[in-house]
Amino acid sequence: MSSDDASGKDLKGRIAPFQIPVLYKSLAQVLTSFGGFFIVCAAMYAAAEVSYWVALALAPVAAGFLIRIFIIQHDCGHGAFFASRRMNTGLGLACSLLTLAPYLSWRRQHAGHHGVWNNLDRRNTGVDIYSTCLTVDEYRSLSPWRRRWYRVSRSAIIANIILPPMVFLVLFRLPFDMPAGWRRERVGVYLTNLALVALIGGAGLIFGFGRIAAVQLPIIFFATAGGVWLFTVQHRAEHTIWAREKDWTATKASLRGSTYLQLPALLQWFTGNIGLHHVHHLNPRIPNYRLQECHDTVAALREVPVVRLSSAFGTMFNVLWDERQQKIVTFRKALEHSS
Repeated sequence: MSSDDASGKDLKGRIAPFQIPVLYKSLAQVLTSFGGFFIVCAAMYAAAEVSYWVALALAPVAAGFLIRIFIIQHDCGHGAFFASRRMNTGLGLACSLLTLAPYLSWRRQHAGHHGVWNNLDRRNTGVDIYSTCLTVDEYRSLSPWRRRWYRVSRSAIIANIILPPMVFLVLFRLPFDMPAGWRRERVGVYLTNLALVALIGGAGLIFGFGRIAAVQLPIIFFATAGGVWLFTVQHRAEHTIWAREKDWTATKASLRGSTYLQLPALLQWFTGNIGLHHVHHLNPRIPNYRLQECHDTVAALREVPVVRLSSAFGTMFNVLWDERQQKIVTFRKALEHSS
């Protein structure tokens, strides 16, 4: 056993007690997250009768609650939110009707992310575009047309603003990227779609379909863009590492391949502590409401570099891994280095 493996095993042993869910905290989080979301949505529908701009101003708040609901779904997918597998599955399915991410298929695909993140030799698994990037040399070897397409598809505006709503609204409605053997997950997509048709159809008959779209689409836009941005920047800060298989370990990738995104208290609450991403990757079974407690208790977890909100937005532009410099860089930096 290597020293990295030994230290990683010891660290995981020290944080293992924090993976025990606390039932009252889980239930309280469900109440505040779902309750807050429905209250703000109700306020938006009421405000829309007076001024749509007032309703629109509330959309980011509703989106914050929806992100928090997605974090609950995320915890359920890892079997972390409740001790009971059935309760995790039931709540995860309920969350998916609001987040629009089919629970069973999303859970399986996300588990794949935890096996390959920031691993240069296991990038091409189709898990998600946020678990992969080209190296600088690979990018330079592309044809001009393919290089241009890669640059457009990985641009901050496309990847973090335009693509996320399309993924949740359109791509998640189809099991096009699932292996044939994922029968349960495929059925789950269709059943989720049927449930959404029933929910949206019923709400549309009550409130009007135009009004539903006017209120819910902005919420979905802010929530998906914000949520995807959160997961993206956690793996693309300048100090994060990407490694070849021979050098990749789960512990090293957790502490150096994901970040501690330090957010203001209110934003940390809305985002379900996901900024403590290094702790989450080290042990995905720790409920989100225990991540801060774990981080504050285990000294080794506080030795990782901190990314602050003021500098986090710049990480959206880090898209290529420079194997010579051992750092992730922007397209511009890659071209400057080559000239």
